[in-house]
Amino acid sequence: MNDPAVNYPGLIVPVGHVEPVPRRVRGQVGGRTVFDTQRALYVWEWPGYPQFCVPPADLTGATLVDENRAGRLSPGPARRHALQVGADTRAGAAWVWSEGAPERLIGTARFRWEAVDAWFEEDEQVFVHPRNPYTRVDALRSNRSVRVEVDGTVLADAPNTVMVFETGLPTRYYLDRSSVDWTRLDPTDTVTACPYKGRTSGYWSFTGGEGTHEDIVWAYDFPTTAMAPIAGLVAFYNEKVDLYLDGVLQPRPAPVTRTTGAES
Repeated sequence: MNDPAVNYPGLIVPVGHVEPVPRRVRGQVGGRTVFDTQRALYVWEWPGYPQFCVPPADLTGATLVDENRAGRLSPGPARRHALQVGADTRAGAAWVWSEGAPERLIGTARFRWEAVDAWFEEDEQVFVHPRNPYTRVDALRSNRSVRVEVDGTVLADAPNTVMVFETGLPTRYYLDRSSVDWTRLDPTDTVTACPYKGRTSGYWSFTGGEGTHEDIVWAYDFPTTAMAPIAGLVAFYNEKVDLYLDGVLQPRPAPVTRTTGAES
């Protein structure tokens, strides 16, 4: 087994970094717009991607209610607030930054992503988290061959690939379905989403001599416009398989880890 390797560019933004958001940002709860702002700020609570911070003055038809609970997130201290939208109360929906946080953040509200039903940048809905302005995601066609094995079983053997390069993540290799041995794979009900690629249309697991390897391959049948080259193709988790590129076994990438501030 190869040791985990980092062979891709790392993330560059430090925790606590703050920048203005040049896009109009809106949030909806129960189909109603609860904030609409052109003054949002990005704050990085971990290097991978930022969160939106919204001036409370830009709430529309909603109110933040102080829950009298202080906490500390990675960039600094904050107070927890509920979001009141008519008869609907979303407990712990937001943290309002306090003295000791970066100066530009003080008084703004960092909403918990799941506390808002739908987020929009301009008129496009955004899923999972805000897009990182310092992240590139490129899908490039390549005639380099890819073979995938697990427990000594060949699961895919493709003469070419679409390589997806995403800042801070290992290169992913998307393969034609005709290059995959589907008799060895079992579909699962797993669905995930990505703010850059969209929502997955399928996941598959493999059971071999060493047990079941859950959700090691996935597909985006209807990706975002920018990721159109991967539509209908499938990719394997490099971290969980033996992947040969032009016949050379690639080191398994190091798992991507996340650290966050305490929200308790």
